Amino acid sequence: MEDEVRREIRRHALLNASEHGGRTSAKIVLAKVLGAVPGLRGRAGEVAAEVRPIVDEVNSLTAERQRDELGGGPARAAGAGRPGRGGRQLPELEGARAGGVVTRFPPEPNGYPHIGHAKAAIINSEYADMYGGRKILRMDDTNPEGERMEYYAAIKVGMEWLGIKYDVVKNTSDDMELMYQKGLQMVEAGGAYVCTCKRDEVSRNRREARECRCRALDAGRTAERWHRMFEGFRQGEATVRMRGDMGSPNTVMRDPVLFRIIDGRHPLVGDRYRVWPSYDFAVAVEDSSDGVTHAFRSKEYELRNELYYAILDALGMRRPAVLEFSRLAFRGMPVSKRVIRQLIEEGKIPWYDDPRLPTLEAMRRRGIRAEAVRRFVLSLGLTKSDTLAPFDALEAFNRKAIDGGSIRLNMVRSPRRLEISGMPAGAVEIRNHPTSEMGSRTVEVGGAVYVEAGDAGGLQAGDTVRLIGLGNVRITQSAGDLRGEYAGDLLDAGRPKIQWVPQATAHRIKLVIPGPLFNGEEYDEGSLEEAEAYTEPHYAELGDGDPIQFIRFGYCRKDSRSQAIYTHK
Repeated sequence: MEDEVRREIRRHALLNASEHGGRTSAKIVLAKVLGAVPGLRGRAGEVAAEVRPIVDEVNSLTAERQRDELGGGPARAAGAGRPGRGGRQLPELEGARAGGVVTRFPPEPNGYPHIGHAKAAIINSEYADMYGGRKILRMDDTNPEGERMEYYAAIKVGMEWLGIKYDVVKNTSDDMELMYQKGLQMVEAGGAYVCTCKRDEVSRNRREARECRCRALDAGRTAERWHRMFEGFRQGEATVRMRGDMGSPNTVMRDPVLFRIIDGRHPLVGDRYRVWPSYDFAVAVEDSSDGVTHAFRSKEYELRNELYYAILDALGMRRPAVLEFSRLAFRGMPVSKRVIRQLIEEGKIPWYDDPRLPTLEAMRRRGIRAEAVRRFVLSLGLTKSDTLAPFDALEAFNRKAIDGGSIRLNMVRSPRRLEISGMPAGAVEIRNHPTSEMGSRTVEVGGAVYVEAGDAGGLQAGDTVRLIGLGNVRITQSAGDLRGEYAGDLLDAGRPKIQWVPQATAHRIKLVIPGPLFNGEEYDEGSLEEAEAYTEPHYAELGDGDPIQFIRFGYCRKDSRSQAIYTHK
């Protein structure tokens, strides 16, 4: 059995044990693993054989040790460093010293930030805080065609929600004159040239490891072309390319583009500039000039590290240390800005705050807490193995974050009227939370309540059911109208317990229930369920955004007076 599968088994065992008093069962863990990784279903017997010893080991751990492994306490990994605010220890940074670490988070403002951005931002933030260093938020805004003011704002709002405070907030477009200075320096030193070849010819030359004819131009002609980039060449006619190694097995090094012409209007600087640096050039120059000591990048940039250092060496600039981490996404929830934008344009989702999305705005609206996101990210550690996580991996952390502050309310979706006689009082006092000090509320009962049709369907005359928080009701009529009589408040463990809401004052809401947007590669048309539901009148007194646990249903967030969004079980 692969180590990756064993780690998945252990993770589910720890998550389930943490939710159930420190213990779990092999049956439950097996079901969760096979549900999370469908490809293992054909090997269920083999997986089951691995589950039992792992579950036994997890059950033998103290609750504190289980929390440690999940990221709620000191990490168990050998050589781990100091703990971050999320409770997880990160490996020490080589060559780092207290007060001397500078990190940066450089998102491109061409979309709303998502869980992948959160991971990058949190890792950068945690390391800077670990060493008492500095944090930079730098908008990588060198593509006027893709950037909009609302995206700059969305990124800043997302970082505020995560609780990350930056020492410096800046834009790459602030430093365009520095980019031109460094670009001209490379041209004059013979480290770069201006290429006017057609795009397909450039691609063919790079595939065939063949040098471009523009590369052979003398210094004078190359300098003339550099100045024509600013006024003369049209968009698409010329690019500035680095004199790399056309024979390099790393194709990134085969004369990569350093500058290109884009005539689109920039949201911050308008049409002041038309020659824009590539990401590779801009990030290297900015990191060095901003004093960044440790540049964290997702693993997809690993092959570009050679280019990053080659640019800095050609310019004689200081080298930051580059470290990679894995990308993060959720199963069935796209993080690709292109895919999300297409879904919006096709009308399949209304906006970036759709609760089915992994954007920070969508997760906040769904009821996910920033604290849970931080703990979840840190629980993954600093690995290079890309993580395609089930959403319930985040849910376990969020459940701990919201449970103590979530008022318990009754709610029914498919109401059936139950008329009750003999009630000793017209109202009952119900605790808002079974353990937290959240006070209580008075619920006017009246002569009839709504119960779930599914609960009512199996009742027969003579049955006794317990209405949660109200008392016992003996059914006197089940055919046609449902009738019953109050039967006291004596607890009986074997008696069915169901939720209810008073008919006379029931508050009607729309319940929005998000599911995974994609089933495999296919968009799921039924991924968002909207149901009419009835809840207690106290719902209207809650603040928008308040967390709720609807009894026997799950956690939700009050979105408005007339709508609640399902968060998770």
